[in-house]
Amino acid sequence: MPAPPILLDTGPLVAFLNRRDRHHQWAVAQWAAVKPPFFTCEAVLAESCFLLRRSAGGSQAVMQLLIRGIVAVPFHLEEAMPAVAKLLFRYASVPMSLADACLVSMAERYSAGTVMTLDHDFRVYRKHGRQTIPTRIPADL
Repeated sequence: MPAPPILLDTGPLVAFLNRRDRHHQWAVAQWAAVKPPFFTCEAVLAESCFLLRRSAGGSQAVMQLLIRGIVAVPFHLEEAMPAVAKLLFRYASVPMSLADACLVSMAERYSAGTVMTLDHDFRVYRKHGRQTIPTRIPADL
């Protein structure tokens, strides 16, 4: 039986690839403890490429993780749009990003999954309306 998926948020992806990130060591340890692939969405990839745009090879490193199968994108926004739109409306006061809404939707789809994040808002978000979302998050957040 395969291990429950790790649903990868932007923060840990950027921290893993950027040695100057304050959570780099945490991210490296988390990545070493998980058997790939990590599951994510296009919004996380877009945010990560943007945040790594000034790092030498940043966007290319993100793409290499995809090419090598370490990161996979099983999520399709077009199919999940009604649920994502509902989440964005529900959490507008947080505010919720598109990437976060996609990850919550993924957590609903992959009920045994855990979101790896640096975003404390995942302590507020709920899947299926009321269920907490299991997370891997640094203790200092």
